[in-house]
Amino acid sequence: MSLNKADIDHIIARMLESQESISDLNVTVGRPFQVVSSGRLVPVSLDSPIEQITPYQAEIFALHLMGSDARLLKALVREGSCDFSYQLAGQARFRVNVFQQKGYYSTVMRKLSTHIPTVKELELPESFYKMAREKNGIILFTGATGTGKSTSLAAILNEINEAEPLHVITLEDPIEFVHAHRKATFNQRELGADFDSFAHGLRAALRQAPNVILVGEMRDRETIEIGLSAAETGHLVFSTLHTVDAGQTVNRIIGMFSKDEEQQIRIRLADTIRWVVCQKLLPKVGGGRVAVFEVMNNNVRIKDSILNGESEGKTFYEIIDSGEAFNMQTFDKDILRCYERGLITEETALAYASHRAVVSRGIDQLKAQKGEKTSDIEGLKLDGDYGKEHRR
Repeated sequence: MSLNKADIDHIIARMLESQESISDLNVTVGRPFQVVSSGRLVPVSLDSPIEQITPYQAEIFALHLMGSDARLLKALVREGSCDFSYQLAGQARFRVNVFQQKGYYSTVMRKLSTHIPTVKELELPESFYKMAREKNGIILFTGATGTGKSTSLAAILNEINEAEPLHVITLEDPIEFVHAHRKATFNQRELGADFDSFAHGLRAALRQAPNVILVGEMRDRETIEIGLSAAETGHLVFSTLHTVDAGQTVNRIIGMFSKDEEQQIRIRLADTIRWVVCQKLLPKVGGGRVAVFEVMNNNVRIKDSILNGESEGKTFYEIIDSGEAFNMQTFDKDILRCYERGLITEETALAYASHRAVVSRGIDQLKAQKGEKTSDIEGLKLDGDYGKEHRR
């Protein structure tokens, strides 16, 4: 089966119609067309069934999406992958990644929402409203790809848009949520089309009189340095990192610099970091997924741990765990809240826990409050005859 652009758009449309709650489309050689629905990879039935995509079909599919963009072709050949956006007229926008594997091309298309969510709609922690009211500093969102970081950031920018007449510049790869001008003025720039690297885009943004800057990702030391400078000069900077928790986030940034620079970078981080938010998506009872968060707010204890490193009794986890008064929360507490509300199973809660023993104890306490069993062990009794024969 040969494919032209009309065929490809028809296949994409059929893939979108095939399941509920689709987040990604997957095109891989040797497999049928697949979609990710509620976190699970599912094959798609088409009018003309394709049980196994051929190398030629996969390549034609990718090249049609890329169009005649020489920059993308160059990146694909040199770096082995490229990112761009694609629009299916009147139906959906996608963030696309084309990459090489075993000499073939694979394509993953992340479906982008056209509706900008609000903090209230997403039921995000109360601390997100406080983040939207910050005037300067750095706010970092971390987590694996596909955990909803961009969606959470879009909700915070929407809060700013509804409340403040500010100039917001976003540097994205690609643009995911298109913000209308409300109280704020938005200039949204896409990597490759509008700027050539996050570092260059961020440096240029400092000359564009922004109040708020969103940097799609802090990928390297240069971007982090410019981001710190932007925060130090009165800008509010949002960005993302691929780290699993707040402590690892701080240590990852420090690790990008040499030993000679470590103390200086610790001082700058302690002064500029306002919040670190880490996200995970957990399988939800009845289908779908639910977001859980670790939230760190930079108070006096956090600042001391950034400056001097973690120590016994002063780990980031321990400070966050005891920092509810400062709008902080650990993953484990949020996981327990989801379990208590019946959103996730006990198995899911334990599988995604940061500290399994903490979540296990919390689950036992919740069960005890409801009068449920906290153990499967039954029928134990004292052996009254034990030792009597020996005493005789």
